[in-house]
Amino acid sequence: MEAMKIVVLTGGISTERDVSLSSGSMIYQALCEKGHNVVLVDVFLGYEGEGAEDIFRLRRDWCADTAGILNTHPDLDEIRALRPDGDRMYFGPHVISICRQADIVFMALHGDGENGRIQAAFDLMGIRYTGSDYVSSAIAMDKALAKELFFQNGIPTPASFALKRGQQEPEAVSFPCVVKVCSGGSSVGVYICEDAAAYQEARREAYTYDDTVLVEQYIRGREFSVGVIEGKALPAIEIAPLNGFYDYKNKYQAGSTVETCPADIPEEAEMRLRSTAEAVFRVLRLKAYARMDFMMNEAGEIFCLEANTLPGMTPTSLLPQEAAAQGMDYGTLCEHLIEVSLRK
Repeated sequence: MEAMKIVVLTGGISTERDVSLSSGSMIYQALCEKGHNVVLVDVFLGYEGEGAEDIFRLRRDWCADTAGILNTHPDLDEIRALRPDGDRMYFGPHVISICRQADIVFMALHGDGENGRIQAAFDLMGIRYTGSDYVSSAIAMDKALAKELFFQNGIPTPASFALKRGQQEPEAVSFPCVVKVCSGGSSVGVYICEDAAAYQEARREAYTYDDTVLVEQYIRGREFSVGVIEGKALPAIEIAPLNGFYDYKNKYQAGSTVETCPADIPEEAEMRLRSTAEAVFRVLRLKAYARMDFMMNEAGEIFCLEANTLPGMTPTSLLPQEAAAQGMDYGTLCEHLIEVSLRK
């Protein structure tokens, strides 16, 4: 790939902010090593230093102050307080003008970067970016809507119902069950409930993140993830937390989870996971790349939980591990995601 001017867009004000900063710093460093002219920009805080009008001429380490991922998600009120102009506009100072200087924006955003709004704004401004477009991003981010499409198109997925704040359950709840926020990620606002008391507490907690929650059938078994690039599935990876389920801590703290790629499962099961991931990619109209999460029950049946349109690219993330299983190193993967995004 010829050298390009690339903005790695990171940060934001979602509960996945720290994950985004970690992904962004790794992508930034990898693309720099590949010889590209790269700038790392926090989409919410922006850039207020000298030279914003011609930022690619600056020579500095843009990720020098980026910290790692803590056990809990960040205090977003503290982040909002860092904006001297308040947060009435999502984009921080000079973000749009900086992105317009780039050949492409690498979307290292999670949470608030996956709902399609930034993609729609960039489409209107003629800014090219990695990943899915605004329509497929919005569909995938809304878990209730995505699951409706799963049901209509024969994608196996746990039974569930959506519940808005103040609504009564349309059916009796069976335990154990899973309560999760409708539009979220990194397992923030996800609870496994063994009884009615835990269920009521989980609903109260989930509503602090979102006005709609999803109540879902609990699938006991093994957890897998499958990345898809341009409609073609990568090898499946099995995820086995040492304690509890695959929550925020187990996702991002090194040593908390055993990840096996390729997964140690029969070839037939591997093929079912991969073909179902490709079907999800088509059903949700996803573009460029994505990652699908699955459960496999004790009978060997598979269930798709959700699709991630901007998969994590942190030191413990799954998509890079799956690509590595096919002989693609991290830097080459970053360039490949740019190439497929330019073709979408």
